Amino acid sequence: MTGITFRYINQVFIISEFKAMLKYHVVGVMSGTSLDGLDLAFCILYQDGQKWNHEILKARTVPYDDFMIRFLTETLECSGKELEQRNILFGSYIGTQVAAFLESDSLKADLIASHGHTIFHQPEKGFTCQLGSGAAIASRSGITTISDFRSLDVANGGQGAPLVPAGDEYLFGKYQFCLNLGGFANVSFKEYNRRIAFDICPVNIFINHMCRRMGLEFDDKGRIASGGKINYDLLKQLNALAYYRRESPKSLSREWLETDFLPVIENAGLETATILRTACEHIAIQISDVLNRFPEGKVLVTGGGVYNEFLLELIRRKTKNHMEIPDPILIKYKEALVFALLGVLRYRNEINCFASVTGARCDSSTGVIHRISE
Repeated sequence: MTGITFRYINQVFIISEFKAMLKYHVVGVMSGTSLDGLDLAFCILYQDGQKWNHEILKARTVPYDDFMIRFLTETLECSGKELEQRNILFGSYIGTQVAAFLESDSLKADLIASHGHTIFHQPEKGFTCQLGSGAAIASRSGITTISDFRSLDVANGGQGAPLVPAGDEYLFGKYQFCLNLGGFANVSFKEYNRRIAFDICPVNIFINHMCRRMGLEFDDKGRIASGGKINYDLLKQLNALAYYRRESPKSLSREWLETDFLPVIENAGLETATILRTACEHIAIQISDVLNRFPEGKVLVTGGGVYNEFLLELIRRKTKNHMEIPDPILIKYKEALVFALLGVLRYRNEINCFASVTGARCDSSTGVIHRISE
């Protein structure tokens, strides 16, 4: 009996050790609220003891043309039947893009992990919707796909967001803060040995929205904002929005932007440069208020907002933190990389969503696996 038990334990140890040494080749797929395009990152992920390591071997953004921007924005107003049709169509589009992305360099992936494109996100009402059918992605690409990373957490009473903090914990734990300047600014940090994270305020989703009124896609280096003047009445109204007084867990959505944020802007009746200058001041205040909880901590800053030099300088002025800007690949593709890791963790049936972040009843291994047999 003792010998059998020993061999069984030894076998478990060997299997566990083998599992930890596996290298996963994964395509992480991200479509952000800024509507700039589909981010694809071909990543290698592997564990060394308890530490996860990563390499991004190839990355590409497939820009959204006018048709695709209309397709995604108009989906907000679709009937249930048309929404499901578009879910399949967008999933097929993602699968086709991933297949072409891999084929161009004869690469082979074990998994695809797709965030999808957020259409609705109302966790307080118990639902969230990310467009891009995982079944269609798997079918078009011929690769096992993990998708729908938010629904289980929402069903468990959580916000379903942000999801990136699990990647921050496993891949970038040496930083006091991980700050993402994407459609919305979000932050992740460790406090009392628990990972805490939340959305801070709108960034590119709003800035790009204002720039499109001028026929531009974005405010290059923050030049338009830097030429405007702060309107302190508008700044006071933005800083007084109820969301900023709420404790985490909390998350932002396009719906909140439309119902709470944009009406304050529209009612101000100001020129675009003044609005953008005031909004950048507001963003810098809200972000620095969070970072100043640990003013000496190192901050890893990623996301498209890094290239808004004017905004980044405003944030720097308001905090004593050391802001570390990584290489351009990580700046742009960190979220795609993290979703690649979340996919691997789900595939291994390991925790990839923290209740301490989302407010759910429990941690979970979230994501739906669409398995393709060899």
